[in-house]
Amino acid sequence: MRCTGPPSQPGAQAHEWQQTARLINWLQLLRRGALVVISCALIAAFDTLIWPMAPYPYLLVHTLCIGIPTWLVVEFGRLLIPREHCRRYAKGGDHGWPKGWRGVALTAASVVVGFACGRPLGVWLLNDTHSMSQRDISLSFMITIISGAAGGFYIHTHSARSSLKAEAAAAERNAAQMQARLKLLQSQLEPHMLFNTLANLRALIGNDPATARHMLDRMDGFLRTSLNASRATAHPLATEFERLHDYLALMSIRMGPRLSCALHLPQELSAQPVPPLLLQPLVENAIKHGLEPCVEGGHVEVSAACEGRQLVLTVRDTGVGFDFDLDACATDRSKHFGLNQVFERVASTYGNEGGVHVQSTLGAGAAVRITLPLQQNPS
Repeated sequence: MRCTGPPSQPGAQAHEWQQTARLINWLQLLRRGALVVISCALIAAFDTLIWPMAPYPYLLVHTLCIGIPTWLVVEFGRLLIPREHCRRYAKGGDHGWPKGWRGVALTAASVVVGFACGRPLGVWLLNDTHSMSQRDISLSFMITIISGAAGGFYIHTHSARSSLKAEAAAAERNAAQMQARLKLLQSQLEPHMLFNTLANLRALIGNDPATARHMLDRMDGFLRTSLNASRATAHPLATEFERLHDYLALMSIRMGPRLSCALHLPQELSAQPVPPLLLQPLVENAIKHGLEPCVEGGHVEVSAACEGRQLVLTVRDTGVGFDFDLDACATDRSKHFGLNQVFERVASTYGNEGGVHVQSTLGAGAAVRITLPLQQNPS
């Protein structure tokens, strides 16, 4: 077997600002910013009842100068609070709103900073030479407090609802994943793989006892790790690649020089958590349906990469390929059993954040690409 094993290739370290940027859902940020601008416009309209002599554009500029800094302090100040003290959102990809007193303290700080910075900014932008009375300053500060408290209450209730949805979705995925793991264990002990391996063992015992013992050791190790992995919900990607290396070493004893493979795992992705034995069914399919029908065999390549906020895992082979129909695959569960296992596990574990994409051409091999959410600072 010509297999490179799971290499440790050091990748470039991400800059600190890039890591912080990944904690922000920028689309949601723009939506919240638009809500702030609309809210400021409504507050300025209300202010015309208190200061009827002041034109609306004048009041709007002052309101925006106070409201936007207040919002920015809330939006980016929450990133300073550890994520374990923040509520998670159902759709993921965001840092979340601080829980308990931390959320109250952040709201209070945003009101003070927003008013202290925003009022002088408005005066400077409008070139306002008229000094406000103490009464007007107090009224303006009171409106800022009420508006900030209302905004904080809205964010708190919205994040609480979203957190409950996330917890409910996680419970449903855990239940579905438990059932998928039972099916996965059955697929790992598929008679096709066992019977073919045992048949090779029987032939080798008489002709090449040393190779037979080596093959038996590989098979014993692979079955033990498969059984252990089936009881876990996740393990590091490096462990997943180690299991693939064991499996490919076992298959190489059967196929000899007809099988070549390459495993590419960047060092910075080795600790990323993935469901156990997620890739093995795809590699088994590639060998069983792609390479074994070829007289000359072929090549299997498994790689991991980071693309934005996604972890991308690819299994590619140079075999005979197949005619893949996603609808037929979903309707008839007996077709592409290994692929169905992967589809189900990714959907039950990651929901809409994960995906499986299949590319195959008859006579030109196949590639299966799995996209998963990238975990920040996995332990």
